[in-house]
Amino acid sequence: MGGAEQKYVQEAFDTNWVAPLGPNVNGFEQDLQLYLNEKRYVGALASGTSALHLSLILLGVNTRDEVICQSKTFSASANPIIYQGATPIFVDSECDTWNICPDLLETAIKDRIAKGKKPKAIIAVHLYGMPYKVNEIHNISKSYNIPIIEDSAESLGSTYQGQKCGTFGDISILSFNGNKIITTSGGGAIVTRTQSDKDKAVFLATQARDNAPHYEHSHIGFNYRMSNIVAGIGRGQMQVLDKHVKKRRSNYEFYKQSLNDINEISFLDEPIGSYSNRWLTCILLENKSQREDVRLTLEKENIESRPLWKPMHLQPVFADFPSYMNGVSKGLFDKGLCLPSGSNLSKTDLIRVTTTIKKYFKVC
Repeated sequence: MGGAEQKYVQEAFDTNWVAPLGPNVNGFEQDLQLYLNEKRYVGALASGTSALHLSLILLGVNTRDEVICQSKTFSASANPIIYQGATPIFVDSECDTWNICPDLLETAIKDRIAKGKKPKAIIAVHLYGMPYKVNEIHNISKSYNIPIIEDSAESLGSTYQGQKCGTFGDISILSFNGNKIITTSGGGAIVTRTQSDKDKAVFLATQARDNAPHYEHSHIGFNYRMSNIVAGIGRGQMQVLDKHVKKRRSNYEFYKQSLNDINEISFLDEPIGSYSNRWLTCILLENKSQREDVRLTLEKENIESRPLWKPMHLQPVFADFPSYMNGVSKGLFDKGLCLPSGSNLSKTDLIRVTTTIKKYFKVC
């Protein structure tokens, strides 16, 4: 927390605005729109997952439709496809950013069209805050006229060629879950290109209540709107967003410099034109066994680390859905480890992590 959050929350209590509407909700949306610095319209919601679900609805995804989804991601990217009764089509990663592979994406699109099912949408993720290959992916999207849902849950504060992540998609989403670069404890946002799409998303998010003196409903709605109290936390967090990005990037640089001499460890560098918020600092070890040894060594010192996301095509719940793989995401899962990366880590904390890793490799 940055300190200003309590002021906005107190205002919500003082004015009795505790419902899923109010000055903080409007203000948080405006703060985000200003930060993104593009002509975009932001709707504050209960979660990034709800934003993904509403994005699919806005794009007309229905039962038996197909939606391409990056396999290397958290399950929330894929779950809303199932909510809509649609079929997820998983596509593997490339090594430069660990995100969806342009070559495999086009292969998957061509194959699905040949099978009589043109995908209705593409969900592309900026994994761990690293922008995906925006130009390549969006050129493919335009060639086949398939809209992109840009999953920026992990990438608020990242940029690609100077443009903020969260502004590239036909529809984009943000997350403010407790572990994100800024948090509202739980929350998210949908980012649209038109006011009408935002209005429709907010309408659906507030139980799709029609304009009538009684409760009238002509559409199925959802309880997805953000509360005024939660939005107050978000308003305060916006004041420290740039500070948090700076700290996360500093964590990455410290880890890289401290562990640079260990040949068995490698890092993901920023491709030219990309600026990552370094939401999480991740390392690659030589193999799965070594990754587990390092993780358990840290755990013995009461230091939490975690393997990279297990790809969706390897998850039991998604194992039977079509996938287009090259082995990259599985290799990253087997060898990758997320290190402690919080914005409140002290230098002492970081030294303790790197010292423990160095002891394992016997370099100190």
